[in-house]
Amino acid sequence: MQLAPRTPPSLRPHARSLRAPRAPVPAPASASWIRPLLCVLLALASAPVLAHSAEGVAGGFVSGFLHPIAGWDHVIAMVAVGLWGAFLGMPAVWLLPVVFPLVMALGGALGVVGVPLPGVEVGIALSAVVLGAMVAFAARPPLWVAALIVGAFAIFHGHAHGTELPEAASPIAYSLGFVVATGLLHAAGIAFSLVTRWAQGRHLVRGAGGAIGALGAYFLVRALA
Repeated sequence: MQLAPRTPPSLRPHARSLRAPRAPVPAPASASWIRPLLCVLLALASAPVLAHSAEGVAGGFVSGFLHPIAGWDHVIAMVAVGLWGAFLGMPAVWLLPVVFPLVMALGGALGVVGVPLPGVEVGIALSAVVLGAMVAFAARPPLWVAALIVGAFAIFHGHAHGTELPEAASPIAYSLGFVVATGLLHAAGIAFSLVTRWAQGRHLVRGAGGAIGALGAYFLVRALA
């Protein structure tokens, strides 16, 4: 058997050099979102841990801020305070919106510690009736009488906020939240009263006071039912 002559090594073709380079295998299209998804899942998994440490302060402030805004009986009474203060002029325009939150914070503290206050819902509804009537009839009592009326009703509003303090919330942050919301509602009433600069604006403000009083009477009937 005759063997074929061997090719010298120098003349052999280099197989590696003749092979075409391999193109990188592209990752499946469905795999491109896996890493972001894992990051999102990890973030969601760690969120409750982070939220648990902050819910006492942040959650308390948000809960307190939303509580007055969520109840129309609170909203109309607080707007009426701003309307009446602006209607009375200086210094009532700033004094009444200051007295109400300060006394309301005291009422909130009573509610937080569990001091009972009878007729809270009736007092809240009655505040809208009385304060709305003050605006509707353009009542101008002495400043100390107006402050006394506002402060007396503020206790009921504050007590209602305090008794509904969430268990996980910080009492201080919660109180700060509903005081800030109350101040903004007073400011809304003061801003609305600026229409008195026009000829028919005074009648419009008094009409708003009548509407607040009527809504207060509706809430009063519900509270007494």
